Amino acid sequence: MPFQKVQTEKLSLAVVKQIELLILRGILRPGERLPSERELADRLGVSRPSLREAISQLQEQGLLTAKAGSGIYVAEVLGSAFSPALIRLFSSHDEAVFDYLSFRRDMEGLAAERAARLGSDSDLKVIQAIFDKMEAAHARNATDDEAHLDAQFHMAIIEASHNVVMLHMMRSMFDLLRQGVFYNRQIMFHQRTTRDAILNQHRAINAALQARDPEAARQAVEQHLSFVERCMEDQQKARRNELIARQRLEHEVGNSSS
Repeated sequence: MPFQKVQTEKLSLAVVKQIELLILRGILRPGERLPSERELADRLGVSRPSLREAISQLQEQGLLTAKAGSGIYVAEVLGSAFSPALIRLFSSHDEAVFDYLSFRRDMEGLAAERAARLGSDSDLKVIQAIFDKMEAAHARNATDDEAHLDAQFHMAIIEASHNVVMLHMMRSMFDLLRQGVFYNRQIMFHQRTTRDAILNQHRAINAALQARDPEAARQAVEQHLSFVERCMEDQQKARRNELIARQRLEHEVGNSSS
């Protein structure tokens, strides 16, 4: 008969599985520092030797990394999603910007729809809390804070969709955006009318999510990212127009002096 005696699972293996799941589900994030060995062993209810064995295994897997004199951190596992060569291509060709926004519109529309249906009450409270902070940052004209919270708001929606593949892919995409690979998102938050429009769009997204209206949530996200796309088109046109104007000016000045 194909039965074997049940083996008691090693404590270190149980710890490995728990930390793996926390990373997979996006609860422990790349670059996040783990608690001290003593505190973590207490929280997990295991001995420090068992914890050390688990940490060592996770380091071998490339999920955790040690920093001398600082502690144990979740590894920056997102860097492998795109090769350096591809990132350079993204940053040097404008068409990548619009393909990126199109991809986000599709993925985040789906994520918002799923979040409205599948997100827990706690998920929606996180989204609401971030939006409240966005409103506060907007009121005090803290544009850098508002831009940072904008990214947090979108990631909270993706987290609330409870799809781990989408979560890690979109985290990688947002990391490239944070690095300025696609465009400088801070620019939009330094224009008052654009900031007002973006806040109202996030208000509509949040309202649809809190009402658990999947279709309205998807449409609100798609409308918001279409607005961002139009802003980027306007910025590119403005840059081209300024270049042409400078060429005309140089030509005019040159003719006047000759």
